[in-house]
Amino acid sequence: MTRSNVLGDYLRARRHLVDPADVGLHVAGVRRTPGLRREEVATLAGISADYYLRLEQGRDRNPSPQVLRALARVFGLDETATQYLLSLSADRPAPARRPRREVVPAGIRQLLEVIGLPAFVESRSFDVLAANRLATALSPRLRPGENRLRSMLLDADEQALHPGWETIIGGMVAAFRASVGTDVDDPRIVQLVGELSLASERFRQLWARHDVKPLAGGQVRMDHPELGPLELRLEKLPISDTDGQLLVVYHAEPGSDSARSLALLGSLADEPQQLQPQETQQPRASARG
Repeated sequence: MTRSNVLGDYLRARRHLVDPADVGLHVAGVRRTPGLRREEVATLAGISADYYLRLEQGRDRNPSPQVLRALARVFGLDETATQYLLSLSADRPAPARRPRREVVPAGIRQLLEVIGLPAFVESRSFDVLAANRLATALSPRLRPGENRLRSMLLDADEQALHPGWETIIGGMVAAFRASVGTDVDDPRIVQLVGELSLASERFRQLWARHDVKPLAGGQVRMDHPELGPLELRLEKLPISDTDGQLLVVYHAEPGSDSARSLALLGSLADEPQQLQPQETQQPRASARG
């Protein structure tokens, strides 16, 4: 994962995922590689095959927005993925490397203690920076020092908590790429991607697709070992004046079975869990994989 040719890597990955039939091309015989050929992409986008080759090879890194939007239409990208593609085109220096420690604002830490719902704070790399005891009772992996992506990929107990794991993990990897954006030189992100690439074949497969999805909440199904099935809502709220931190809150439909189960959640914690220290060290490496 390097900045050397992020645009070309993305174009190549998306080209391989397009079925020629989906763009109106008739394919005769057996192809040696999946997806579209370079010259087919160029024709469909209205550019020369040589120019498209230069884009994939990284010999031209600053195409016009019109060219990139034409390519987005060929690849069937939604607006989130199109904006991501546009962000890859500018030939600009890498941003300054971020510090290794992040501080959760004091007001957010106080909110975690009084909100009365499972809630935690995650960084742009999906590290858990702070969590209340209800969140840790919902999942023991929701505690400072854990990484949400690592837990979902390498921890069998966390996977068992989520019946729709296969769909969820695909969305998480795509949202992680959206969160990372073009900042591929961040030491924490380089370390995490390297670790997961070595430990998880599924991560390697999903990362190679270059899917991009927005960081959004939604409906969540869980199979909790003590509470049983839960139907919850997950909200992700940006925290101002931070480097991309999100406040993540679980809640349920008032009066529902899941709401009653959440009301019992506090009793599952033997004692209050300590919130993160004021400065969180680099999350620990996974003991698995």
